[in-house]
Amino acid sequence: MVGLFASILGLNALASAAFLPQKPLVAPGEHSISAASSSPLPLVVWHGLGDNYKADGLRSIGDLANSTNPGTYTYYIRLDDDPSADRTATFLGNLTEQVQKVCHDLATHPVLSQAPAINGLGFSQGGQFLRAYVQRCNKPPVHTLVTFGSQHNGISEFQNCANNDWICQSWDGYLKRNTWTNFVQSRLVPAQYFRNPEDLEGYLDNSNFLADINNERETKNATYKTNLKKLKKFVMYMFLEDTTVVPKESAYFADYNKTSDEITWLKDREMYKEDWLGLKWLDGKKRLVFEVADGGHMQLSEELLKDTFKRYFGANSLREDGN
Repeated sequence: MVGLFASILGLNALASAAFLPQKPLVAPGEHSISAASSSPLPLVVWHGLGDNYKADGLRSIGDLANSTNPGTYTYYIRLDDDPSADRTATFLGNLTEQVQKVCHDLATHPVLSQAPAINGLGFSQGGQFLRAYVQRCNKPPVHTLVTFGSQHNGISEFQNCANNDWICQSWDGYLKRNTWTNFVQSRLVPAQYFRNPEDLEGYLDNSNFLADINNERETKNATYKTNLKKLKKFVMYMFLEDTTVVPKESAYFADYNKTSDEITWLKDREMYKEDWLGLKWLDGKKRLVFEVADGGHMQLSEELLKDTFKRYFGANSLREDGN
């Protein structure tokens, strides 16, 4: 079974998954969900770069969630009903518009919209996108958010190209030269969560997505903090041997200075000390959880996933007071 989960994410530097059909685990209407129900909350999954919502790997994840917590309704976020177009949207698109679409889709879904809350599972870039959903709309509200190898503090490199991969190197060069142009920031998904600590002025002035959802600009969005504080648990996994995401510590909101090779961990950053997003408040309530996973980017074992689903998505989690 480990092989089914070993690579979910997709393509190039941020992916290596299979793209085969899937179907929802439970059809709408097969069971109702209420606050008094002993059933686990519905699970919403946002996949990563190069993947699509009908990928066989995601279905394996959903099957495992259901076998671990029987009765789990799993919904796979999609930006297009066509799997190929959904996959393309992980590379090309405006993240502001994409998150807005997901907000609408979940709020009008016949099952999810009737649930007292949902659980969120984000793989790689899908993790920060689900967090954006929580901060910007959160209807239906997310009870527990779990992210694996996500880039909560962005990436400082787009990808590592092989020495003889001239196409990759040309593309990487184009992105580096044009990162802060309106064309790139409104169309190329990874560029919208690119963050270079050595060019914070360019980042704060031009970032279409990350600078906003991280509340890094002078004017703070109070709604982002209010909504994130509604989480009962925010669980972040970092892959110990991750060489795909640079820096891998971004999974914990950590900052990395490439020149000095220094890492500034979340609790030492102004965003935590001044609590721009409510992370300090969540931490004080023991709702902010830092987890580690062995292996490289998105190397997921069945054992790890089952443990995660049992601890954070089980029906018992609904009985926790959350402080």
